[in-house]
Order: sequence, then C-alpha cells, then structure tokens
Amino acid sequence: MPFRTIRFDELEWITRPHEPDEPPRHVAELSERAGFAHTRANLWRYEPGAKGRRHRHPLQEETFVVLSGTLSMYLGEPPERQDVPAGGLIHVEPGTELQTVNLGDEELLVYAYGTPPESEHAEILDSAI
Repeated sequence: MPFRTIRFDELEWITRPHEPDEPPRHVAELSERAGFAHTRANLWRYEPGAKGRRHRHPLQEETFVVLSGTLSMYLGEPPERQDVPAGGLIHVEPGTELQTVNLGDEELLVYAYGTPPESEHAEILDSAI
C-alpha cells in the first residue's frame, strides 16, 4: 500500500516506567503502524511534571514537534535548557545529551522522530534535573 493513515483515537498508549511519586509519560509507537522503513517515530504524552530519561544516541538524529503544551529540553554537557512551545520544533544531532520534561501545568503532546531508526541503543545518563 503506498500510504497509511493513523487516527489519534485509534492509538494504543503505553505508560512508560516511572517512580511511584513521579507523573507518568505515555507513548504511542508509530513506526511499525505507519510502515516506516528509514525512520522511527512516536507520539508522546507527558503529564504535568513528567520527565524522560536523559540519554544520548550515538547515530540517530531526533526531531521533536510540539503539538500542545511546552516542551522543556535539557541539551548538551553541561545541560542547557531550551523551551519549545506548541507549534515549535527542535532538532537534535547524534551524540547530543538530551532530556525531555514537561514543566508546565497542562499535558504536553510531542511528535518525535529519528533517523536512522535506532532503538534501544541510547546511552542512559544521569538526570539533568
């Protein structure tokens, strides 16, 4: 099939591991469902106060498009905070330390994609916050 359509109301949301006192993040994995061959993508929902793990991909570049809320991202070493509002985009080159956080009081929705498709090869680092 030369195209695929994914509807928001048909997504399966997976709650990511988090500490009992931490707000959760939820992911809808899109790559297989969309038939991506050369990229990988996810849709992320961060509850207020939720944060991802600080990490670094050796080969994969990543792009984040903020659909709602404000994404706070800690980049590099030492970590530098960048805030990206709804409608904004941030592109991260391979080898860059990064951590995504929702410091706002509303849910954050982010479309994230990377190339080449690298999964489970990220180096996990100590949290920036």
